[in-house]
Amino acid sequence: MAEIFELGIADIRSGVASGDFTAKEVAETFIDRVSAAKSLNAVLVETPDHALAAAEATDKAKAAGETLGKMAGVPIGMKDLFCTEGVATTAGSLILDGFTPQYESTVSANLFKAGAGMLGKLNMDQFAMGSSNETSAFGNVISPWRRNDGGNTDLAPGGSSGGSAAVVSGRICPAATGTDTGGSIRQPAAFVGITGFKPTYGRCSRWGTIAFASSLDQAGPMAHDVRDCAIMLESMAGFDPKDSTSLDLPVPEWEASLKSDLTGKRIGIPKEYRVDNMPPEIDALWQQGIEWLKDAGAKIVEVSLPHTKYALPAYYIIAPAEASSNLARYDGVRYGMRDLPDGAGLQDMYAATRESGFGPEVKRRIMIGTYVLSAGYYDAYYTQAQKVRTLISQDFDKAWESCDLLLTPTAPSAAFGLGEKSDDPLAMYLNDVFTVPSSLAGLPAISVPAGLDRQGLPLGLQIIGRALDEQGVFNAGLALEERASFVAKPEQWW
Repeated sequence: MAEIFELGIADIRSGVASGDFTAKEVAETFIDRVSAAKSLNAVLVETPDHALAAAEATDKAKAAGETLGKMAGVPIGMKDLFCTEGVATTAGSLILDGFTPQYESTVSANLFKAGAGMLGKLNMDQFAMGSSNETSAFGNVISPWRRNDGGNTDLAPGGSSGGSAAVVSGRICPAATGTDTGGSIRQPAAFVGITGFKPTYGRCSRWGTIAFASSLDQAGPMAHDVRDCAIMLESMAGFDPKDSTSLDLPVPEWEASLKSDLTGKRIGIPKEYRVDNMPPEIDALWQQGIEWLKDAGAKIVEVSLPHTKYALPAYYIIAPAEASSNLARYDGVRYGMRDLPDGAGLQDMYAATRESGFGPEVKRRIMIGTYVLSAGYYDAYYTQAQKVRTLISQDFDKAWESCDLLLTPTAPSAAFGLGEKSDDPLAMYLNDVFTVPSSLAGLPAISVPAGLDRQGLPLGLQIIGRALDEQGVFNAGLALEERASFVAKPEQWW
């Protein structure tokens, strides 16, 4: 049997249930892994007591013959965007330094109810704004991967769920939560060779999840493979009366319905996703993905999403606009830090606190958002962007008339070195070129590891589905996973 730290959710759950090992042994193994991985800067707060308490509860329930939960015995990492009762939560920002929630987010509560334990709170781009995990106030997360050129360049794990990506890829946690606003689960999953799933908007409650862009933010699982993502999403999802955007629908048994036979399915290839200067290896992998899905029984059809080129500009108006509104609450009065210069008045305190607490990327997006919402510019920018968003959603609706799912690359490149793009925000924003359109439309999508580039770094393929067709997305992802047989993983150097 493989070492415990090599196991994912399904194998851990099975091993605990069969008595091959105890949940406490699992927790202790991963607690040691977390403690030994400090050089990756992926874990902001370690919570070994939480993981052990959940494990002991699982072992006690098993001894009593009780039915175990879907995540029983599985300790996970928690992105620091989820409020966790009694455990510091920062969203990667100094402005929330010292904030300890007195309540539990619905997603984390659901996971704990299903038997999961928490190993720690995971580093992330500040307020989920970033594609490389270089905007955290607590330092960069370093990818566990290295290029095969013999050098030791520190690589970006992707963002904003970079800490989550790093710990799952490095076998430091068997799975982790992520959030996806414009690709923040899928892009980092592709960068580190794991599987990441963004469900339909509204599947997972946003209550207790620190907001970036409320009409886009959605929680999802990051794990070793498709099955583990299905198991974890079943535990995360569900209606929540505390979130007005939560879908009042039952949670399907996605794991039980997994199948990789795609006979009768039509897979669309959007021609507008063949962007200029696409690296040949990304294009080759996309073509390989087409062949894999044909082998699984699917029919390939070309489709058109004509407003794709407007997706990034629309996203970078809508998301900052919502961010500027959401982040107005951080003023030094109600949450986290307060900067009160001698003799300062209330307005001076607001200004000083926000100047000290927010990082450059957050300030940039607040300024953009405030500008596009200002009198005289609202209709010219925000209203127009919302109209474009509608057109993009209509593009997908039209595509579903001729196909069931879409296949695209996840990201336009493999992981890059830390610092290589940080001086060029536009280049950084282009990392999300393949993931943003489906986010604007609120559709489910998955990134599956599918190959390596010439430097030995992971590349991912993305499946996008209709709203609420998580099962179709999981099944096509499983078909890719079985044929890609991706087993590469980073060598432990940390």
